[in-house]
Amino acid sequence: MGVYLVSVTARDWSEPGEDGYGDVAAALNTELRRRGLPPYAPRAAAVRGARGWFEEKISPSMDGFTALCRAHLTGAESSALLDWSVLVPLPLEEEIVLPVATAYTGDETSVAGAARVLALAERLAGAVALPLDALPAGENLALSLWFMEEFKGGGARKAAEARPGPWADDPDAAFYVALYLRAAQYSLRHGCPMTYV
Repeated sequence: MGVYLVSVTARDWSEPGEDGYGDVAAALNTELRRRGLPPYAPRAAAVRGARGWFEEKISPSMDGFTALCRAHLTGAESSALLDWSVLVPLPLEEEIVLPVATAYTGDETSVAGAARVLALAERLAGAVALPLDALPAGENLALSLWFMEEFKGGGARKAAEARPGPWADDPDAAFYVALYLRAAQYSLRHGCPMTYV
């Protein structure tokens, strides 16, 4: 069990009730129209559980990551990076708070733009010299395995030996930098929402 950050299929995005995000989608489109923006509809993306579906487990301590955010981002920037419950591939300059409850959000759902999250994650990646070209992408749990299990002798360990830097000093913090970076990239590349389940 645990909490996962996952991509949302177009079908699930439009599905009402407990099995989908139709209420969030409708509330977001109402708010976008109120702001004079076009409605959002995700592109058809990978089927849940298939190769290419984004899924990463949220398990390591976030203490080092939140300290990293405090050191390199303003309070508002840290909030923009961390305090969303749904990420969408829209050019949102600020978070949109919707009066829609979901299983993991309580009474409200906070929606953030993937481009803004990506820019903030890229700044943190630069601050810790994260070897972006060495990071896995595109397969379920690839980052989780690379950082958590393989750091003892696999991909992350080899990368740390070849390209040491601040990122290797705190693999948990580096994991979250990579997680938000890859999630935002996936959302933008595939035109799909991301959320926690």
